[in-house]
Amino acid sequence: MRKEWVEKRKNDPVKTQMYYAKQGIITEEMSYVAKIENLDPETVRSEIARGRLIIPANINHANLIPMAIGIASKCKINANIGASALASNPMSEVEKVDVCLKYGADTIMDLSTGGNVSEIRKAIIEHSTVPIGTVPIYQIVDEVKNQDILNLTIEKMLQTIEEQAIQGVSYFTIHAGFLLEFMPKIAKRKMGIVSRGGSLMASWMLHHHQENPFFQAYDQILDICRKYDVALSLGDSLRPGCLADASDEAQLSELKILGDLTLRAWEKDVQIMIEGPGHVPLNQIEYNMKIERTLCHDAPFYILGPLVTDISPGYDHISSAIGAAIGGWHGASMLCYVTPKEHLGLPNAEDVRNGIIAYKIAAHAADIARGRKGARDIDDQMSDARYAFDWNKQFSLALDPDRAREFHDETLPQDVFKDAEFCSMCGPKFCSYKITHSIVEKYSQQENL
Repeated sequence: MRKEWVEKRKNDPVKTQMYYAKQGIITEEMSYVAKIENLDPETVRSEIARGRLIIPANINHANLIPMAIGIASKCKINANIGASALASNPMSEVEKVDVCLKYGADTIMDLSTGGNVSEIRKAIIEHSTVPIGTVPIYQIVDEVKNQDILNLTIEKMLQTIEEQAIQGVSYFTIHAGFLLEFMPKIAKRKMGIVSRGGSLMASWMLHHHQENPFFQAYDQILDICRKYDVALSLGDSLRPGCLADASDEAQLSELKILGDLTLRAWEKDVQIMIEGPGHVPLNQIEYNMKIERTLCHDAPFYILGPLVTDISPGYDHISSAIGAAIGGWHGASMLCYVTPKEHLGLPNAEDVRNGIIAYKIAAHAADIARGRKGARDIDDQMSDARYAFDWNKQFSLALDPDRAREFHDETLPQDVFKDAEFCSMCGPKFCSYKITHSIVEKYSQQENL
């Protein structure tokens, strides 16, 4: 749908959604988002102009269906996929894209660090109708001399970033807020730097005794984003990787710099969101959401989890979904999913499915808690279907219809049981709904007499 929209703007001096919003123009993307978000188009435009809402939509991703990330819109979820140096197969990543789309990921990040990274990303973008994000430093390191971060040059960095923009990447995670002066703060931590991009920048800065190259070249990066309408997701290099490091001086020092970088991006009409913490105790999540809004001027907050405990390997999608729901309730705009393989290995398609569903639950719970218009409607429909023993409707309303049907049919697979007034948990004699139906029917008849 976007091919014609983008074509008619080809001669405009700037093509970002923020540029048009500041000019008072409601683009087709804004109108589409307003419709699916149940918002007024002017509200969408004004929120984008203010920087509180973004529509990540690279002009070269023609088959992308517009979506919005921001406090005024529904809470979104991102799914991470990508090949590693130990497991690289473009078709496997395309399969993961299909899983992401089927189960409702709002954006997908290609975090490939091995194989033909460019070929993999091209296949993912062509196959996806949702925005694709990347962390360009991964490809940069894969392509520099000897695959050694110390050989990184700003020229190579900018070249790779523009190549990805031309391919159709809709948002970049760049680690521009981690400054050389923050290095002493890391020594006080239990787990140091857990961000891959952050650790690579630390290596480069310490070796060359120079400031972060992404910070040095920030204005040039903005020019590329402005040209192709790529949003920036300002990465939290110093996010806490354990509860002991949460909300510490290193994390908050970087967050303040991200706020400064946000203002510089807005001056060039580049859309921005801020990435958030990874491991945070439950009682510190609300504070983290509020301090980001203060330091980063209400730019959309995109959080990883956060995980609320450090002892859940194999179940980190549950630990993190708890934190994600709290974060979304208190203002996070997008939740980056965590799979059961977090901290353990490369996720497969089933892990992607489990991570997405856990986070769809968290995002939906957050929307209900925030009182978003119509958020609870589907829950009320599910309640009616359950009380009416309408099993097929229950399946269709579920976030994962296949799993709901699978679990029901595990013990009662025959079609006749799709009309039964019980499930295998309670059986025909102990179903509370059936008993309640009988009570209501009995006393209604008595009252009529």
